[in-house]
Amino acid sequence: MIKFLNKYKIIFYLINFCIIFLYLFPGSLYGCIFLDDCSIQPQITPDLSLISSNHFYAFFVLSAGGYLTYIKKKHKNYLIIYLLLIAIILEILHLVIPERSFQWSDLFGNLLAVIIVFFIYNLIKKYEEFKK
Repeated sequence: MIKFLNKYKIIFYLINFCIIFLYLFPGSLYGCIFLDDCSIQPQITPDLSLISSNHFYAFFVLSAGGYLTYIKKKHKNYLIIYLLLIAIILEILHLVIPERSFQWSDLFGNLLAVIIVFFIYNLIKKYEEFKK
């Protein structure tokens, strides 16, 4: 699986494009197409108290795809910086996009997903080193 994603970086780029498109779309694409109301956002699971579950899931998939795609250590530092910056910048852009609003819970969901994937990756690497 890891070699497949490393070989086909286009998958990570497609995930990136989809998330950026959905974040910058004014309103809800799902609401516009299926419900004729762009202000209705679909909810996969209920939000936790301080984080948005939808944003957590989106950035978890993006972060996991990035870590599986870029397996070399020198790329990891750039990937972490990229993921953290895109999580913050995309949420800040909601201040100027119509039908979207900046929410701290969305930002916390984005950042928490990136951080959790980072820790899972480090645990797996430490386990592999310990195993050797």
